[in-house]
Amino acid sequence: MLNSNNPDKTEFQDPVSINVGGQIYTTTLSTLTRFQDSMLGAMFRGKLPLLKDRKGNFFIDRDGKVFRHILNYLRSSSLDLPRDFSEMQLLKREADFYQIGPLLEELAQHESGFLQAAGRSAVLTADVSCQARTLHFNLKRSPENFELFSCTVQIYTANVFCTSRAVVELLCRSFSYQTPEGAVPPQAEEGQPNYLRLQWTPRPAEMPVELFNKQGYRRLTVAPVPSTESTVVQDARSFVEWMLQLALAEGFRVDSVFPDSSDILNCVSLRFVRY
Repeated sequence: MLNSNNPDKTEFQDPVSINVGGQIYTTTLSTLTRFQDSMLGAMFRGKLPLLKDRKGNFFIDRDGKVFRHILNYLRSSSLDLPRDFSEMQLLKREADFYQIGPLLEELAQHESGFLQAAGRSAVLTADVSCQARTLHFNLKRSPENFELFSCTVQIYTANVFCTSRAVVELLCRSFSYQTPEGAVPPQAEEGQPNYLRLQWTPRPAEMPVELFNKQGYRRLTVAPVPSTESTVVQDARSFVEWMLQLALAEGFRVDSVFPDSSDILNCVSLRFVRY
């Protein structure tokens, strides 16, 4: 049984007991009227009618669980939500009902900060492999003198994935292929903007530049932003070293290394995380 009270005759005494949606809270009148222009301020200054339950508690037909956070804010002017809090929309709706302006502003700031943090959180992985290929070619010593030569080229492939497209775009700006026509930036996989595939081949000293270019091989260089000086990526080890520098500069930390975490520069697979 709920009893309606005439606001002109309602007398408030500390402590005040409130039944919010079945949850009983006990507080003080000064806490409830901290923001006098709020709905609670009007209720407990006698400006709005109130109901009482059978035990004499003032009754408010709203969500009782999240009222805990509203009451704590009234007590301390601080929004202290648990890390795993998952009812932000409900809390915003309840704060709007009670018309607590400062709380609504802080909830908006909290949500904005959460979205920024969520946008910054990312996972970055890099896998690198090498394939050796032996080439046989004729080297012209004179108009009628050709010698047969052989050399081994190392073809390196790195597959990079990041949940943040901005990081992939940064890697595309940092690395460059060196071609006869000049530097060419790599591109993310078509239709998959979170994936970047790099493939490069250092030129063996015994292989003529013309033959190297004719085979379609490309060297890879890196110029970490904001540096303008490029450095040749010689092998898988140097690639891993540069990936470490770039990832750490972007706020990532190493999460896993394969196959040997104690020999990170000679790994074939790296995983970074950023919170």
